[in-house]
Amino acid sequence: MALRIRLTRRGTKKRPFYRIVVMDSRKKRDGKYLDLVGNYDPLQDPAAINVDKDRAVSWMQKGAILSDTVRQIFKKQGVI
Repeated sequence: MALRIRLTRRGTKKRPFYRIVVMDSRKKRDGKYLDLVGNYDPLQDPAAINVDKDRAVSWMQKGAILSDTVRQIFKKQGVI
């Protein structure tokens, strides 16, 4: 099972916000996830980002791969 840390979309039409989750890479974008790592709201100015750094680092040590967007978010937050 290949684990991936990526975004799932929440919110209504034209008002998205995202959860940063750990899930199997074969699952659908908004499918069932293993663990919630944080939140990302791009509509606020500046974008609101909440990340549980300990959980994120723990999953990366276990071999979870980051998506490109999550990698950029983690760099801004100092997780990587």
